[in-house]
Amino acid sequence: MINQIDTRKLYVQVADSITASIKSGEYPSGARLSSERELAVAFKVSRTTIREAMIALEIRGLVEARPGSGIYVSDHPPPQAGAEDLDIGAFELIEARRLFEGEAAALAAALITDEQLQEIEVILGDMANENARKQYEEMADRSFHLAIARATRNTAITTVVEILWDMRYKSTLCADMLERARRAGLRPRVGEHRRIFTALRQRNPKAARRAMRDHLRRVIDAILAATETDAADRARKKAVSKRNEYTRRLSV
Repeated sequence: MINQIDTRKLYVQVADSITASIKSGEYPSGARLSSERELAVAFKVSRTTIREAMIALEIRGLVEARPGSGIYVSDHPPPQAGAEDLDIGAFELIEARRLFEGEAAALAAALITDEQLQEIEVILGDMANENARKQYEEMADRSFHLAIARATRNTAITTVVEILWDMRYKSTLCADMLERARRAGLRPRVGEHRRIFTALRQRNPKAARRAMRDHLRRVIDAILAATETDAADRARKKAVSKRNEYTRRLSV
């Protein structure tokens, strides 16, 4: 269990605690760590926090992920594996974007001009072309979100949205998590962006807020799926999916 008074980020507290367990021999070289679910219960944190802690430990060289099996202590963990703060994680960052950009989209829907709508529509075309070429470089995606921020006519909002985007490149942990997601095939969902655009074009703040928040929630879900390493968890999710399919079939 983590110390609620500790001011360090939750994932850092978890990573440091597991680091201490590895160094003490509680988790010897080659040992499999407990599952994400078990660790989340033990530390009383969310599974996204555990996921970020595991990736932080990988970056430190203390553990390695074996797809379909789990997380294992490295055979030769570095003796001076530090407890340095690897800065913000992808889940924490996108959660902030979801809250902030949802409100920005609502304000933009009330103020956006026809010229700005035309600009965003062109960006959507660029996004679709990037996906088709499989050369995703985030340029169109970033431009889309910043164009909406500019439509609020509030320099502070535009600056904050830009800072949130830039943080994904400056944080070691966030950059690593997003790169894993990209390798797993995560790409901008053009349909989700079009729903945001439709709400903006209709000048509907509530719909714009909902579309933006739904989009970023799905990004979090996609990163979770892309960084999944626990075979048991994947099998459970597959079983739930299959059960839901059969339920739908039986209801016809």
